[in-house]
Amino acid sequence: MDLFDATPGPRRRPLADVLRPTSLDEIIGQQSLVAKGSLLRRRIAANALGSLILFGPPGIGKTSIARAIGNTLGKEFRVLHAAGVRVQDIRKIADEARMKPILMFVDEVHRLSATQADDLLTICEEGTTDFIGATTENPFHSIPKALISRSQVLKLEPLSPGDMTRVIERGLAHLAAQGLTLEMTAAQKAQIAGRSGGDARRALTTLESLSLGHDCDHVTLTDAMIEEAFAAAPVAFDRQGDQHYDVMSAFIKSMRGSDPDATLYWLAVLVHAGEDPRFVARRIMIHASEDVGLADNTALQTAVAAAEAVERIGYPEAQIILAHAALHIARAPKSNAACRGIGAALSHVRAQGQVTVPLHLRDAHYAGAKTLGHVGYRFPHADPRGWVEQEYTIGIPRGAFYQSDAREAATFEKRADQHWNDITGRRAVRTFDD
Repeated sequence: MDLFDATPGPRRRPLADVLRPTSLDEIIGQQSLVAKGSLLRRRIAANALGSLILFGPPGIGKTSIARAIGNTLGKEFRVLHAAGVRVQDIRKIADEARMKPILMFVDEVHRLSATQADDLLTICEEGTTDFIGATTENPFHSIPKALISRSQVLKLEPLSPGDMTRVIERGLAHLAAQGLTLEMTAAQKAQIAGRSGGDARRALTTLESLSLGHDCDHVTLTDAMIEEAFAAAPVAFDRQGDQHYDVMSAFIKSMRGSDPDATLYWLAVLVHAGEDPRFVARRIMIHASEDVGLADNTALQTAVAAAEAVERIGYPEAQIILAHAALHIARAPKSNAACRGIGAALSHVRAQGQVTVPLHLRDAHYAGAKTLGHVGYRFPHADPRGWVEQEYTIGIPRGAFYQSDAREAATFEKRADQHWNDITGRRAVRTFDD
């Protein structure tokens, strides 16, 4: 025998593939999707599946659900991977579907070309075959609108810690049935569940790694073994996709909501995932004015200083600077008056156009200005109060755009309200007044 005579041995199937559910009743998680009486169950019962788009992060059951649907319907399951599919592949399945019941499953459906998507669209319109597409990208951004309009989009969520523990226990039971007992504590199960980020495939792959290479049939796992298995495991984070924007949104809303622990948690996710510190610093600068604003003017100074600092200092030290600035935003009193005010003013200008500049406010620094009537401006600094009564715009009542967000704290805005009330005798227009 030589190398070319040798026949390969049986292929070892990954644990995640071995444990793939064969029916909807075996699916762990996604209960709102697969529960009795759900939209999906009703469509299956009516044998009217049609076109579905399953949308969610990797490892949460999109392919498993699609296969389980195929088994339930008793239809031949055909898998296409959009990265390597050809137009003729889609057409061939469509031709076969005219002769026998087929469920066509397209993984990474967002990667189809325009021509491929057009062919798929025709198949969906004609009802030639049931179709399920799976994508990790937001379909409303990444899939042609015509295909979306003809499909039911179902959103899948990462598995909960409890669901992840059930996945791990199912894996342990399978390994035990194969003759290997992995002994682990409840805390270790929780650690694997948590660090897998709601991704069942990652949890089972980790479990499989922990099960390999032992010369006995009973292994007690240690924390060091689990740490080694996760040493290079990344946080589930796609800097080009929804996960990027979702995590950044959570970070921003935690700062706005004045929750310092949540602020640090989401910042840690961003840092661990390798997010550009300059991008994080820019977001902090924006929210120093948008959410803190006049309540604490030093917040913007801190944010700008942090942005300048991270330009000179990279990770890991930049994480401290970002934490400093983010915590300033989170802990500072809040005022949305600047953001809200400029937004209202811009909306007014777009809708109403620009009003005429009053004569006394027009430029008077040239010969002939008086002849044109550019007179009557009163200089506020000439008055002991630093303020004079005069009109600065036409038809814009007080409080039309700026309304004070001053609350009980002795913020700049609160002090300014009191100052101008004392000077002018006019109480500030406040956001929260009845």
